[in-house]
Amino acid sequence: MKRVLSIQDISCFGKCSTTIALPVISAMGVETAILPTAVLSTHTMFKNFTVKDLSDQIAPITKHWRDEGITFDSIYTGYLGSFEQIEMVEKIFDDFAPDDTTLKFVDPVMADNGALYPAFDLDYAKRNAEFCSHADIIVPNITEACFMTNTPYKEDMSESEVKALLEKLGKLGPTIAVLTGVSLKDGMTGFMGLDTRTGEFLSHQNIRIDAAYHGTGDLFASACVGGIMNGLSWDDAMAIASDYTAETIAVTLKDPKKPWYGVNFETTLPSLIAKVEVAKNI
Repeated sequence: MKRVLSIQDISCFGKCSTTIALPVISAMGVETAILPTAVLSTHTMFKNFTVKDLSDQIAPITKHWRDEGITFDSIYTGYLGSFEQIEMVEKIFDDFAPDDTTLKFVDPVMADNGALYPAFDLDYAKRNAEFCSHADIIVPNITEACFMTNTPYKEDMSESEVKALLEKLGKLGPTIAVLTGVSLKDGMTGFMGLDTRTGEFLSHQNIRIDAAYHGTGDLFASACVGGIMNGLSWDDAMAIASDYTAETIAVTLKDPKKPWYGVNFETTLPSLIAKVEVAKNI
């Protein structure tokens, strides 16, 4: 059984980060370890949430793992709240992924809709760009990619502009650069990726659903990691993750209880597992 280490925060209520990564990747038949960077009472769309930074626990936890001889087939990072945490994760890459046998998958969570999150500034975006040089696969959204490459943000980009942005991301150093939230046709959305080894661009589109939920980026990234750990190519894994995320948003939108704080991924996990099994047998 493959083993993934997920490094990101825990929101005790509200479906995102670790509370998506752990169940989704585990359900896909992949052992999932977690390294919490912070614990929050709820995610940040709630008011008056509490937060406890856990940076001081990262080094002792990882030292214990080294002492125990624990290894990982993939290290998957999400939201990292400080320069210090980025530096700590780079050391984890050095200690637990010193060669090409461990996949380093980075979701540089820091911005959306043309703006950085309130806790971050341009220096943090530049530091994330440096961090992405250590990754095998990166999956920023368009806003994050623009900040990391010093590209003016546009809400709607042409296909040629998306490709140019991906080429800039590729120059940061990852093997695979993927942009999420890409719309290549009216009424559609999905991703486009660049394999820097071959120069090949690949894309996948779904019907755009007129709804926005917290945690869908985490759902996409987690399903991608789980798919790759199941032996799928990166583009097949991401196509399945894209379809699964769109399906989950559609199911959630139909829920009469109208859960505004996250998606009902629990109900669609069987569909994700089935999609992966079909792809494995093709």
